[in-house]
Formats: sequence, structure tokens, C-alpha cells
Amino acid sequence: MIAGAVCAAALAALTAAAPAQAHQRPHWEMKETGASDVRFRGLAAVSRHTAWVAGTRGTVLRTTDGGETWRNVSPPGAGELQFRDIEAFDARRAVVLAIGEGEASRIYRTDDGGATWTESFRNTDPRAFYDCLTFFDRRHGLAMSDPVDGKFRILSTSDGGRSWKVLPSKGMPAAQEGEAGFAASGQCLVASGPKDVWLATGGAARARVLHSADRGLTWTASDIPIPAGDPARGVFALAFRDRAHGLAVGGDFRPDQPSPRAAARTADGGTTWRSADRSPSSYRSGVAWLPYSRTAALAVGPTGTDLTTDGGRTWRTVDTGSYDTVDCTPDPGCWAAGEQGRVARLER
Repeated sequence: MIAGAVCAAALAALTAAAPAQAHQRPHWEMKETGASDVRFRGLAAVSRHTAWVAGTRGTVLRTTDGGETWRNVSPPGAGELQFRDIEAFDARRAVVLAIGEGEASRIYRTDDGGATWTESFRNTDPRAFYDCLTFFDRRHGLAMSDPVDGKFRILSTSDGGRSWKVLPSKGMPAAQEGEAGFAASGQCLVASGPKDVWLATGGAARARVLHSADRGLTWTASDIPIPAGDPARGVFALAFRDRAHGLAVGGDFRPDQPSPRAAARTADGGTTWRSADRSPSSYRSGVAWLPYSRTAALAVGPTGTDLTTDGGRTWRTVDTGSYDTVDCTPDPGCWAAGEQGRVARLER
């Protein structure tokens, strides 16, 4: 815990350090993946040493030495798939989600570090489009699809992703016209604790965050002050450090469009949300709390990384490199991944 506190304190000094001391500040250190033609929107950080990334061209990579080397552990025959989310339990066990309409949405699981994979779900409904997945523990998890018959569709597993079933939609509020999730960082569906889970939306008149306290059986919806009203705008990522305190980031993913009020925070489990007093300067697709910190977090997007040290009230840009997703671990460690095979680990 002391190491984590030191890490958070060091990050707080990022914007105060003089340029001449840049090499001494916490910073993203690029890790060569050899996959410059792949965009990694899926990231599962296990520790400072072990991480999994998943992306375009059906690619899954894994490192167990802090990013010094990467092993291509892609599922055979997956070259046409778009992996957008991956959840890992350790260096050997992971579950990965491919997105798309109809049978393009699939879930695979490995128990041997990616040497072999088992396809545990293939979507057969042409109306469904799966965006994200999340786990409460090593056994229980959910995956979400854009609305089908006017409601978001939820898959559930109780055996670690080896099998999946569609949950009843009775407890799901009706979707707004045009409302959907964004498969941008694997963080449009996130869990905290044994039963709480949140779902982020956009593309409709209002952006919303849906919350379930019973592993996806019943949901409540809350408006969030991140602009929507267009298919390209809304909430792209969520992060909860406990069942009460959460962060949301998003905006407009089109590079030529502004993204005002691109961040918000909650202290009551997502019932109410407040805009950041100073938001990130542009669209952000990923967000993560810093290890052992109650107030520090990172948000990432194609134009850079932002840091908050006051629980999401204010954000400052601390790096201009392009990343789509970010994930942190308790040991402590933080990883980021994005376009052109970019993967980095936070160093200090």
C-alpha cells in the first residue's frame, strides 16, 4: 500500500516537474509489440509483469516479463475478427470478446496462456451487437449487446466464461431511440464488488449510465452530463473504485469535433453525476483509478493522457501519445494500449 501511495503522489507531481526533469517523472514507457498494423482496444492488466492486449485482425498478445517480450496467442482462425475487450484472471486464464453484427460477436476462453482457445459463445441474432464484457470474480461475469427489441441485451456466465446465457430483459429499462454502447476500450460495462455493474451509453438524445446491483437482473438508468445527441457522442468508459465512487469519460470520437464536458463523476453509485470542473481537453475513451488512491486516476484517448488528483473534479493533460484504453493493477502498475500496436507501462 505504501508503494501505491508513493506512485499516486508521484503522479500528482507530473505537471509540476520542470521539463529538464522529464526523465525522472512518471511517464508512459513504450513496449515494442511487433504489431504495428493492429489497434489494441482490449487490455487486461494482471500485474506490472503480466498483461494481455486484444485488437484488430483477431490479435491477442501476452507478456509475462513487463512488456520486454510479447507472445502472439491469437485464437486460430480469428483473423477477420475485431477483438475489443479482454478480461484476464492471471497469466494463463483469459476471456476475449469479438464485436460486430450477428456471428461476428463471439467470446473465447483460454486456460493455458493462449496456447489453446475454446469458443464459448457465438451470437446468432443478426440484431445483436456485443460491445463489452466484465467479471465480478473468477466465475461470474456479464457481456452486453446494443439494444434488441428496444432493450440492451445482457449475457451472463457463472463458470468463468465457459458458457453463457441471455438474461431476461424484464428488469432492463427501455432504450432511447439510437442509444447504444461504444466498443472503444472494453470499459462500457464495468463491475465493482460481488454484484454491482454499470453500463455506459451514448448515441441518443441523452447519455446515460445504467446500474444493476444484482448482477444484471434489474437495472436503473441515470442521465449523465456528457453530451450525446449524435451517434458519435456519449459515455465511452467507466471506472469505479468502490460501489459508490465512479468516473465517466467520453465525448465525440470524431477528431474534427470538440468534446466539451467530456468527464463526470459520481459519489452515490451512479444515481447522480456531476460534470468535471475542468474536463479533459478532448475525447477520452478509457479511464482507470490509480492503485491505492482515493483521488487519482488516468484518462486516455487518441490525443493524450489526462490526470486527476481530486477524484475527477479537474483533469490535466500529462502526455500527448495516442492510447485507447488503460488499466491498473494493485502491485502497483498501469498499462495503456492503442493504435499501431502501441502498448506502454507507467514508469517512475
